[in-house]
Amino acid sequence: MIVKNPFLLKQRCGETGNVLFIILLAIVLIGALTAAIQSSNRSEGSNIDAETLVIRASEVQRYASELERAVTFIMQNGASESDLRFAHPDAHSDYGDLSADADPSDQVFHVSGGGASYRAAPGGINDGSAWEFYAGTHIPGMGTASRAELIAVLPNVTQAFCDKINEINDQPLSLPNPPGPPEDTGASAASGSDPGACLNIGALGRFDDTRQFYTIINTMDETTFTQDPNTGAAAPAPQACVKCAIGPAYHFYHVLLAR
Repeated sequence: MIVKNPFLLKQRCGETGNVLFIILLAIVLIGALTAAIQSSNRSEGSNIDAETLVIRASEVQRYASELERAVTFIMQNGASESDLRFAHPDAHSDYGDLSADADPSDQVFHVSGGGASYRAAPGGINDGSAWEFYAGTHIPGMGTASRAELIAVLPNVTQAFCDKINEINDQPLSLPNPPGPPEDTGASAASGSDPGACLNIGALGRFDDTRQFYTIINTMDETTFTQDPNTGAAAPAPQACVKCAIGPAYHFYHVLLAR
């Protein structure tokens, strides 16, 4: 007959309890670490450092210039301004189906057209919204006042990014000295043939097969832009960040084609 040592049994039970405690503690710590990382990612746009903000502003500027060059190249090859297209597999389907276009020479993101790359916005400078392309707003100092420009818009950027890009473009800032940034005032949303009161028009205004240039145009408050001392009017503003009263929200724009 084998007699079990009660002391050893008690010791082993204690060891098992310790192992379970350690496993549970590890699970809790992993969960806390995961939550911290997710929280950090969500708040990245509000606390990225100044140097990173400058780098990302430069990335956005370079990409916007790439898009502008692509549009210019297509136009120089004889395409009509209304024939320009922004289809891409990663773009919203409203912009069309790139693979279904028999003649991609007017496609900004096709090697046979403008040859531009399709890119998402750098992390931390907006809410993750993709680039949009609209033609419903007249930009101060650009083209003819009665016509809308074709613009690329990066929606819902952070206030910090907005101020940085406006600082680079010599536009008014919101911090540290108001009254900036430039404003797009009014509360009407886009409907029908009206682009509404914000340059970030929304789904209705995407530049595609059915919607190109608006004849009713949105105009921004030109007095809130940097003024030209020689003319007393807004200086040309091919690129800036504006605050729309709708939202309110900050949106970066770059003129691809002045009209």
